[in-house]
Amino acid sequence: MKKTLSLILCVLLALSCATVAFGADGGKSFGAYDHVIIVGVDGAGAAFSKVESPCFDAIFGNFAFRHNAHTENVTISAQNWGSILTGVDYRTHGFTNTNLKLRARTSAAKNNSIFYYARQAMPEAELVSFNNWGAINHGIIETDIGVKKINNSIDPDLVGDIETYLAEGNQPALMFVQLDSVDHAAHTHGGFSDEYFCAVRRADALVGRIYNAAVSAGLMENGLFLLVADHGESTHGHGASSKEESSAVLAAVGKTVRKTAMNANIHNRDVSAIALYALGIQQPEHFVTCVPTELFGKKERALPGAVAIPNGDFALADLDDNPPFGRRVTNFFEKAYHAVICWLIMQKEKFI
Repeated sequence: MKKTLSLILCVLLALSCATVAFGADGGKSFGAYDHVIIVGVDGAGAAFSKVESPCFDAIFGNFAFRHNAHTENVTISAQNWGSILTGVDYRTHGFTNTNLKLRARTSAAKNNSIFYYARQAMPEAELVSFNNWGAINHGIIETDIGVKKINNSIDPDLVGDIETYLAEGNQPALMFVQLDSVDHAAHTHGGFSDEYFCAVRRADALVGRIYNAAVSAGLMENGLFLLVADHGESTHGHGASSKEESSAVLAAVGKTVRKTAMNANIHNRDVSAIALYALGIQQPEHFVTCVPTELFGKKERALPGAVAIPNGDFALADLDDNPPFGRRVTNFFEKAYHAVICWLIMQKEKFI
């Protein structure tokens, strides 16, 4: 009986998403954009609302954002980046932090990424992915569809790579960015530590630099700029389902994006539906994502120009490679704890 009810709910969700995905604004914004830029900040959760974030405010404050979009039930990077990029839940794609590193993904795999659908719709388009955590480029985004992939394990240097790439005149139809130092600071010094919030402030400045590079390259004249987190952090790490861990920022700015905080049902994985919708690509039937009904409007709006980048001291965020001994011990027990919690969640879901 429970399985039958679950199946009915899934069908209703799919029908609802299909309606929303192509009727959010009467179809006016479907295919209205030539460029979609997705910036992911690993571990940021709702933290942009907890610290001074001048770049976030300047870019998204008059457009659309939500600081507590839902994450996957397992609040781990692979499960969430996988859903954000493939439009399905974590049980369906099956990604883990371990198996992403073991297997290079091709277009023959099930549950393709949004890059695959973008390539099918736009055979000649420039597609690019910049990642601190190279496992995303290796194990989620297909290796055989002509996506340019750049990995750099230092966030400011990765953003420098993006600035150079766009300054050279490249015009990507779809660009994905993953910054990792916020999550790294949490793992090293603890969620809600001074180092963690310092890393969030630095990430805010890096997001501003990416946005400014897009503005300078002319992409924002007909571009959609999205910000998303995979999960949040708690004082004891992440991986479980606490409010702090399972809240994630999702924000959007573009010429037809309304001024709204989005609805309470939005998920971070809805980025996949939003990106395809903006590019005019029909959402695959197996996706479980939606374009928020209030996200796009019929009227075009003036976009923010280049934003001021704060000159704050982010030195604390650079200490995340030198955890104190006590933190190393805590990290060990946190990983064991969340491994057990994740296993219990997955076992429970087998009987739903």
